[in-house]
Amino acid sequence: MSKHSHNPGPEEGVKKEEAAPQAEAGASGAANGADAPGGETGQAAAQDQGAVSGNAQAAPEKPLTPEERIAALEIQLAEANDQYLRKAADFENFRKRMAREKQEAIDFANQSLLMDLIQTMDDFDRAIKVAEGMAQSTPEFASFYEGVSMIEKRLSTQLDNKWGLKRFDSEGQPFDPNRHEAIMMEKSAEAKEATVAQDLIKGYTLKDRVIRAAKVKVIMPESN
Repeated sequence: MSKHSHNPGPEEGVKKEEAAPQAEAGASGAANGADAPGGETGQAAAQDQGAVSGNAQAAPEKPLTPEERIAALEIQLAEANDQYLRKAADFENFRKRMAREKQEAIDFANQSLLMDLIQTMDDFDRAIKVAEGMAQSTPEFASFYEGVSMIEKRLSTQLDNKWGLKRFDSEGQPFDPNRHEAIMMEKSAEAKEATVAQDLIKGYTLKDRVIRAAKVKVIMPESN
């Protein structure tokens, strides 16, 4: 009796080789499932935690009560009103400053011309003083003195009314360095403060601004 040995064919060898990787893959999946915390239960817990976090971020803010909205609007209104008042005050100051500068430019536009006329007025003053002295000694000069005085007075009035040029007297007034220029000085025991004793050359103002100081003689108190 003879024994026959069975040798596997090529097809059976191929089937065994395909079945081996599948078995390993199944074993690996089972191992991974066993290592994961809770398996499907862990994944569900993670999803629930993410949902709770998203709901917390998306939760709407608490709406303001009517009283709170009114208080907020009142604050905004007060701030806007304060800004408006500040801007209005700044604009008004700017407008006044521009108007003042414009008026000053008009008032003093002819200052150089008027300074030349002041010298002519000085000539009139000197001529009147000479004519006055001669009129007292010579009656024929009386009419000349009156005529020159009338012309000087008319010119002075026109300069004052039309251009704001005024001549000011200083005799007997306290000495003011802003209005007076001391040409001569004397000391006196009776003087209590520096005082203008004589106008040597008259001073002039233009629109209340001194454009030429008066040249004067000053009496000074004696020092102890």
